Amino acid sequence: MGNSEEVNGMEVNGEARNSNLSTATTSDSSYKLFGRQNTIHQIMGGGKAADVILWRKRRVSCGIIVVATVAWILLERSGLSFISICSDVLLTLVVLLFLRANYADYRNKQLESLPELVLSEEMINNAAGSFRVKVNYMLLMAHDIALGKDFKLFFKVVIALWFLSVIGSQVSFFTLAYIGVIISITLPALYSKFEDPIDRCAAMVHRKLSKHYKVVDDNLMSRLPRYPSKDL
Repeated sequence: MGNSEEVNGMEVNGEARNSNLSTATTSDSSYKLFGRQNTIHQIMGGGKAADVILWRKRRVSCGIIVVATVAWILLERSGLSFISICSDVLLTLVVLLFLRANYADYRNKQLESLPELVLSEEMINNAAGSFRVKVNYMLLMAHDIALGKDFKLFFKVVIALWFLSVIGSQVSFFTLAYIGVIISITLPALYSKFEDPIDRCAAMVHRKLSKHYKVVDDNLMSRLPRYPSKDL
């Protein structure tokens, strides 16, 4: 009887482990990075910018990397200031365009019409509305942190600011901007290409971090005094 009970217990434990493993596998397969519901192309806006970021227009993507690299080398290695480089580039551009127009007039050639650079009112309103939404979201986050409502949000903000402080003390602003451009033009394309294995790895990391956070929340946050809110 004792042996049969042990065998039954082992079978039950094995079934429980298998069920937990299958549950974890299912959750890993259904997990999407950052909890997204749409495709990467849709999240990027679904337009020409998304095509460039996801390397569907390889020439433009390569051109952005080349231009960013040249600009970074000029800003970091030449010793010139940002204003000086911008002024020199604009000066060269204006002189070339002016000489081109006069040379065409001297040779009695008709130049191709240049596109008008005009910012429409709709474009300005859309940009201002998007900026307002993001600023309000940041202010709401700051409000919740100041009131001590969300420990997880507070922890994320502290880690992000500390990381930016460490990075900022090691590299300059232009180097950081250059790294940001390279990351934004390469990481989304790599993630779109290797989406499934990255999501599985991210699900495993997310599950382990959630367990550690639960331990911290149970051991630390439960001991903090919670004062009832008083209605004025």
